Amino acid sequence: MALIKADFVLLLSCVDRKGLVSAIANCITSQDCNIVQNAQFGDATTGRFFMRLSFAAPEGMTVDRFSAAFKPVAAAYDIDWQVHDLSVKQRALIMVSQGGHCLNDLLYRTSTGYLPMEVTSVVSNHTKWKRRCDHEGIPFHHLPVTPENKAEQEAALLALIDEQQVDVIILARYMQVLSDEICKRLEGRVINIHHSFLPGFKGAKPYHRAYDRGVKMVGATAHYVTSDLDEGPIIAQDVSCVDHADTVEDLIAQGQENESRVLTRAVKAHCEHRVMLNNLRTVVFK
Repeated sequence: MALIKADFVLLLSCVDRKGLVSAIANCITSQDCNIVQNAQFGDATTGRFFMRLSFAAPEGMTVDRFSAAFKPVAAAYDIDWQVHDLSVKQRALIMVSQGGHCLNDLLYRTSTGYLPMEVTSVVSNHTKWKRRCDHEGIPFHHLPVTPENKAEQEAALLALIDEQQVDVIILARYMQVLSDEICKRLEGRVINIHHSFLPGFKGAKPYHRAYDRGVKMVGATAHYVTSDLDEGPIIAQDVSCVDHADTVEDLIAQGQENESRVLTRAVKAHCEHRVMLNNLRTVVFK
């Protein structure tokens, strides 16, 4: 028997109330749609309810058509919601500096179809990865940043994002701090990766200083970008163990593996519409 494939995803959150799930399910089935997967979470601390529903739809169903039928339910229960067509890939702009391990993994995972996204372009403050992007046929934009031209270059970045109709911006080891203004404008759309030593080993050569302190594990954290540096809502994390025999180079290599893996995991969850913001935290449905 063939598996039923989901066509749409409905994300929603609201104050938890009796009859909520039934009303949502009835609205979906009344449109001749079939629920393929359902994940839900009730936050006992805030009383907030979160749900992700994927469903198969009859021919001719569109986001607008489904939305029109769902709006009365959303209004009755004061629901914050989004519906997404799974046939539409997320449009991603990747930003990178000189370290290319995350960029290379993202490009590979996209080429295999593992990541449901389309890379519209790569932006960098260096030219090191231009040839790699040219090989993939991906537009490359060199936007070098100095204290004097930072505002000008951020304006150019925003123009690219608007022109390319970008859904998500991925900081694949982009070693420039975005301004508060751009963080607020792109809230919930920018994903960053950093090593899990933060805030203990901020600044230059964190792995060298971690080695000097004899750390026993290295890791990585992927999170949404906010104006609070490296403190946005966390999407994914992972660690690996090291011991006394490992060199600085070993720590760096393991750290880069962790960063690539964790960033890809976070991007996949975001592009599959599995992440919901819950104040300073996230709900990430499997």
